[in-house]
Amino acid sequence: MTVDLVLENLKAYIGGSVEECCIAIENGRIFKLGRETQMPKAETVLNLGGLLVLPGLIDVHVHLRDEGKAYKEDFYTGTAAAAAGGFTTVLDMPNNAPVTMSADTLKRRMETAKAKAFVNVGFFSEFPGETKEIDAIIKAGAVAFKLYLGEQVGGLNIDDDKALEEAFKTVKSRVPIAVHAEDKNMLKKVERKLKQEGRSDINAFLEVHSVEAEVKAVKRVLKIARKTGAKVHFCHISTRHSLEAIHRARGEGLPLTCEATPHHLFLSVEDLKRVGTLALTIPPLRDKSHVDFLWEGLKRGFIDVIGSDHAPHAFTEKNAGSVWEIKPGIPGLETSLPLMLTAVNMGMLSLADVVRFMAENPAKIFRLYGWGTVKEGFKADLVAVDLKREYLIDSSKFYSKAKFSPFDGKRVKGKPVKTFVGGRLVMDEGEVVAEAGCGEIVCSGGL
Repeated sequence: MTVDLVLENLKAYIGGSVEECCIAIENGRIFKLGRETQMPKAETVLNLGGLLVLPGLIDVHVHLRDEGKAYKEDFYTGTAAAAAGGFTTVLDMPNNAPVTMSADTLKRRMETAKAKAFVNVGFFSEFPGETKEIDAIIKAGAVAFKLYLGEQVGGLNIDDDKALEEAFKTVKSRVPIAVHAEDKNMLKKVERKLKQEGRSDINAFLEVHSVEAEVKAVKRVLKIARKTGAKVHFCHISTRHSLEAIHRARGEGLPLTCEATPHHLFLSVEDLKRVGTLALTIPPLRDKSHVDFLWEGLKRGFIDVIGSDHAPHAFTEKNAGSVWEIKPGIPGLETSLPLMLTAVNMGMLSLADVVRFMAENPAKIFRLYGWGTVKEGFKADLVAVDLKREYLIDSSKFYSKAKFSPFDGKRVKGKPVKTFVGGRLVMDEGEVVAEAGCGEIVCSGGL
């Protein structure tokens, strides 16, 4: 038998340990792992020069924009950024123009992405106004629903607990419900007060997007989760109190998971004040005590996923005169893996942690069966990294349209060197080398 590709002269993270081996790939899947002498003949043999191969990363929290917001990012630039950052699958959030909140808007978005994507793309949907439409959205392939509690985005009235309960019960545990936990009424009340006082500075923004606003929303969702048994995934948790509340509720047997972002792990409110509005995001960067507890949460198993919350904006939208006009968000697809590999080199995390938080757990939580692991029969989505390569982050070289970063100029150690999607080399030494359209559209339950 002759397979499509054999990767040789590499180390691979397999079953919890790093092993020297070769990888044979056929029809986009891992056909065989073993020594060079055990490899079948191949149409192409690629020597990886001793690089470390990890399962392709899965980013469960990405805003790819496109359609009405294509000036910020589109599927071509966003998925190119993903490939450059070592991600082989990304899950796209629904706060688009138009908002993804029906079977039709979801199908149109899938079709738009199909010809542009360099990596696999799955799609969240906002909740529709009518609960009866939920089944059609799941059937159309939504990987999850998003509930944004800080502002009315979808069709579901976020002020109505009864409506939320009904929606949660309808979804049940068929797909996860991802929650942005900030209390809208608390946000609006404080914002009105500060605007009346003429406040428009970063400290005013922090007062609005307070620790209390996140914790209140988390506790509200936990009550609804207890009543419905729905599978809830908390996005970008940023405070100790929220993380502790989720952990306690999980101890009751509730099917809960949560994520942290690299920017909440590596930056604090002091960095926000130093960098300025380019580092403005929601939830905002917190003080050092919360940052330290997020790291503790990673070590103690309180956190399941590291997601980038890649949120690109036009540069002018990050530099408006008033903080109320700033578009919050940080591009993260091209910095997440280098930051986490730097943490590995510093002894803050293990390589197994990175694989678990950025590949294995995302695949399990979002039911991407046969993904996220280097294993025979699994998808040949792989990233080859150089753990020792050091460089400075330079946002001017991003594939993303958002050429800014609060990490600009930061020295990192550990770099994605090659990204394979379905056995195809998509990124090589920082250059996207494949044709657009090589990624697959991901539907609920995996492909």
